[in-house]
Amino acid sequence: MKLRQAPNNIFVKLLLGFWLCSSLIIALIGLLPLLQQNHDQAELPPALERMLARSAERIASNPQVLGSEKLKHWSRFKEFKGRPARIYLVDEYGKILNSHKQSRSLRRFMLMADEAGHPIKHQFRDELLFGPYNFNVEGKPYSLYGRLPEHHPRPWFFFFIDNKILTLSIAILLSGLLCGLFAWHLGKPLRSLKRSADALADGDLSSRVDMGTVKRNDEIGQLAQAFNGMADSVEDMVNSQQRLISDISHELRTPLTRLKLSLALSRKKGQQTPEMERIEYEADQLELMIAELLELSRVKLNANETKRNLELAETLSQVLDDADFEAQQQQKQLHIDIDESIVLPLYPRPLSRAVENLLRNAIRYADTQVSIRALAQSNSILIEIIDDGPGIIDEADLDAIFKPFYRPQSARERESGGWGLGLAIAKAAIQAHQGKIKAENCQPHGLKISISLPFSS
Repeated sequence: MKLRQAPNNIFVKLLLGFWLCSSLIIALIGLLPLLQQNHDQAELPPALERMLARSAERIASNPQVLGSEKLKHWSRFKEFKGRPARIYLVDEYGKILNSHKQSRSLRRFMLMADEAGHPIKHQFRDELLFGPYNFNVEGKPYSLYGRLPEHHPRPWFFFFIDNKILTLSIAILLSGLLCGLFAWHLGKPLRSLKRSADALADGDLSSRVDMGTVKRNDEIGQLAQAFNGMADSVEDMVNSQQRLISDISHELRTPLTRLKLSLALSRKKGQQTPEMERIEYEADQLELMIAELLELSRVKLNANETKRNLELAETLSQVLDDADFEAQQQQKQLHIDIDESIVLPLYPRPLSRAVENLLRNAIRYADTQVSIRALAQSNSILIEIIDDGPGIIDEADLDAIFKPFYRPQSARERESGGWGLGLAIAKAAIQAHQGKIKAENCQPHGLKISISLPFSS
């Protein structure tokens, strides 16, 4: 499968994402003082400038007021559009001549006006200051500043300037939100890849990464394409292997049938010898093994099966009847506890064969009794098959017993014959249901096989 060529831009996405996120937060915080300055500070309007000019003319026309006590009250209050305006006279040394109180906001405004280099106005929280208007009296420079006690509504974003801790907290929260969204954007396709990989590892060979991830134009999209290509190849190889086993098994049946026919003809001719009986026994064993191989191949390929919603008890009824009969023949007890209301999507034949193999195995090794029960859980059905036999001596064999042709070197081993295919068939059938199977020893002795079958199809 040829991969679509795409630029390697995960690094670019990471770089741009976090860089733009941090830059946006820094820019927003940094712009607040500039916005405030542009809003609060502006050129001196002509009307206010004329008011200061008239006050300067009155002082220039009556210079003796500068040296008298009347200066403390002269021109301190004026009317401007029906509002009281206060005028401040400042000498060349920056001293306010007509007021004893040194207004902090006025001092601050004087510094701002000095930095601006021209007359301005500035809106503080509850007052408007404006000026300076420069003029000379008897060769000495003076300046006039004005104040209007008024409050103008400020834009909503100035709230953040006055509440710096809250602004910092919101900036951190916003940064975390943006980074979280970016991380989610990158993490979502990776989670899809993980789910598909887990499903493939659990035996679901049809699992593929969704097309939304595959169509991404970055390395994750390329990885998704490569994963799907790998999954296609794995599925083809596994299916080819199972078909090969099935084909070989079918082909082996032809010479085996001829061999058994020859043995039958020999018996008719009176050629019955111990060697002939041994050959017939081995031929029967070989036929059984071929049948097991075909069953394993059929279950793994899931051939000619359709999943249907069925009652578990009804599906296993014949298997349970046969197992009960077999247990009675061996003077053992089989306890069955399966609720007839349990319904779930099933492949009837593979599941029946799996439970049959597990029950026969449990009955064979049990001392006196075997039990099978089914429990409904939140998202699955748990089936447990428990016997009171010797169990598995080596704990490492508990996972390996489900491998084809594997038989543990323990108490449950070779005296029973077999080729180690029964449990492999059971595991293949459970995996076809997207379920799980595991074995564990019981105390003080015995073996428990647990099967988990999902409700969803």
